[in-house]
Amino acid sequence: MSEEKYIRPTWDEYFMDLAHSVSKRATCDRGRAGCVIVRDKQILVTGYVGSPVGLPHCDDVGHLMKKVVHEDGSESQHCVRTVHAEQNAITQAARRGIGLEGATIYVRMTPCRTCAMLIINCGIERVVCEKKYHKGQESEEMFKAAGIQLDYFSEEILQYKNQ
Repeated sequence: MSEEKYIRPTWDEYFMDLAHSVSKRATCDRGRAGCVIVRDKQILVTGYVGSPVGLPHCDDVGHLMKKVVHEDGSESQHCVRTVHAEQNAITQAARRGIGLEGATIYVRMTPCRTCAMLIINCGIERVVCEKKYHKGQESEEMFKAAGIQLDYFSEEILQYKNQ
């Protein structure tokens, strides 16, 4: 009988798995995203997609969709009822007095432009994404200009409902 040797996950795989667990609390079925912010291999804070405290959730009352027309003429759909996982994690850190300088954030896909700006300004130094966001090029450029390391598990673009 041959026993398969256990392969211990890398730190990146471990923290990305935790981000997936956090995402199970998300309240918008378009993304169900979660994130984990880590420094020195220790979890500082987590966040998931959800409405602001006390306001209704997409899962309960439906999406609040907005169409965005981009400079190149392309359009994208966004649910604006919720706060992104990255935003929730950063605000939780602020509420609890946890500095994020020098941290790494693990996320499902490339952060949006707004989340990228928050990540840059709070001092996070590395972003690890499972996949790419279809409108993530601007964020990628900002991270590069700000000297933030951006790593992907896959170059595949994440597909989701009403993209």
